[in-house]
Amino acid sequence: MGKRYLGQSTRSIYLGLACLSLTLHLLLAFFCLSVLQTACVLPTSSSPTSSSFPRTDSQHHQTVSHSSSSSSAASSSNKLPTSPQNDERHELTASTFDQKQNGSFGEPTGKTKKLVEGGKVKQAVTGRSKLEELFKHPLYNLPRPERQQDDWLLRVKTEEEAQEAASEEEENSIADDSEWQSASQEKGYDKVTWTTDKETHPPWLRFHLGISRWELYDRKDPNLAQLTHYLATQNILGAVQKTGGTQLKLLVSFPNYGQALLKPMRQSRDAETDVNLFYFSDFERHNAEISAFHLDRLLGFNRIPPVVGRLINVTTEIREITTDHKLSRTFFTSPAGNVCFYGQCEYYCSTEHPVCGRPHALEVSLAAMLPDLSLAPRRSWRSPWRRSYSRTKLAQWEKNPAYCDIVKQTPPYNHGTRLVDVIDMAVLDFLMSNMDRHHYETFEAFGNDTFLLHLDNGRAFGRHSQDEPSILAPLKQCCRIRRSTYLRLQLLSLRDYCLSDIIRESLAQDLLASVAPLLSEQHLSALDRRLTTILEVVQDCKKKHNDVIYNDMEAFDQNYDHQLH
Repeated sequence: MGKRYLGQSTRSIYLGLACLSLTLHLLLAFFCLSVLQTACVLPTSSSPTSSSFPRTDSQHHQTVSHSSSSSSAASSSNKLPTSPQNDERHELTASTFDQKQNGSFGEPTGKTKKLVEGGKVKQAVTGRSKLEELFKHPLYNLPRPERQQDDWLLRVKTEEEAQEAASEEEENSIADDSEWQSASQEKGYDKVTWTTDKETHPPWLRFHLGISRWELYDRKDPNLAQLTHYLATQNILGAVQKTGGTQLKLLVSFPNYGQALLKPMRQSRDAETDVNLFYFSDFERHNAEISAFHLDRLLGFNRIPPVVGRLINVTTEIREITTDHKLSRTFFTSPAGNVCFYGQCEYYCSTEHPVCGRPHALEVSLAAMLPDLSLAPRRSWRSPWRRSYSRTKLAQWEKNPAYCDIVKQTPPYNHGTRLVDVIDMAVLDFLMSNMDRHHYETFEAFGNDTFLLHLDNGRAFGRHSQDEPSILAPLKQCCRIRRSTYLRLQLLSLRDYCLSDIIRESLAQDLLASVAPLLSEQHLSALDRRLTTILEVVQDCKKKHNDVIYNDMEAFDQNYDHQLH
């Protein structure tokens, strides 16, 4: 009898423990769900002057109708933040904008997405693609001015122009194209015949011909996907060390005469920069170059040349084909049996800092090269907010809070868009924690009326556990920002988009994402945190100044008014 009572008591205890365990699991699930739902929500502003600029709360959204029949909750993701003074405007239809292109490299379908971590599938994401929805938004489909002839960096000569040039300088023209092709075939290059028809041009040449006064590439151009695929898959025919700079990088050549800038993997993705290191004393990161390109594109800047990740064979794709004797002499086999090299450069080019395969495989980033300087000269500008690069001295902007007043009176920052261009660059650098922005470049052909090239981002994404507020000095001191930039930042802070989710999806299209995520979850969380900081800085500026927003969307406003009438 006692045993029976004991057994019943034991079963009751087990049943009670099971119920308790189930309750705890349910509470944990509800807690995790609440955390996910509160991510990427824009903090409300208490600024009394906020009414002078578009807000993103539900009271000031204008709906954009979908081409498909979606629910009102889903359609809210395509709302454009508008200003209170425009509340009387009617609904803005999506037909106003070109939405035929989704703007993504791999054309994600939004049905199934896989996140890979440590070589294993972490999570399967089903449903709509946030990346597609973002690029369908009106803010990413703004009307643009019609391109004039002098708005293109390069262009193919017409047949009449080519004949005139040949008659004037016949001795400099290529008289025998077959001889040039046969010499190329001996080197392993493709036999090609390029004409004025763009269909005969390789992707890298189309990229060069697509550079305009306002951007490096058009996000909707189908050639962008072709170019990134070509960078990731083309055979490498040659590799030499690229001169200049402080760290090791190579110039690789492809069969269709294209070239790319290669930066090797120097440390693991999760290795965070030592807090005791200066900003100029760290390895450049291959995944930072890739991630910077994707982030620049998601912000709507389009000012970084396309970059892809790739897994190469150090032996067959560098050591055995290089014609750089200085580079070839630095190859060796490590005690672990890995093929290594270190090249020659100012920093980290020694046997103590080698680049090693495992044993031959090496992760690299490959960036599309810009047109040769002989065809498209570039001008290098010293950034007004350049750091001193001294361990003891501070730069002038670090000592003078009113430093921007001096900059505003100095050409080319005293007119045009150059000042807000620099602030755009500061926003990008703060998001990815890049402190190494001492110079920037522009194309000489466009003078001062053009965009800034956001080059050399290898020292970005070094730290995720802390932010560097000094990077935002241009924004804080000048209290000026583009309207389009500000609206996109607001959009990316909303739960329907969420910057970390968008860039995670975008980076998943890169081939190296199959090895491991290009940015860790800590870096993704840091992006959301820093985005909130930027918006708070703008709100603080609006409390003190009335001219914070530089309106670069007049063409959009005019087109909007035209649609209403």
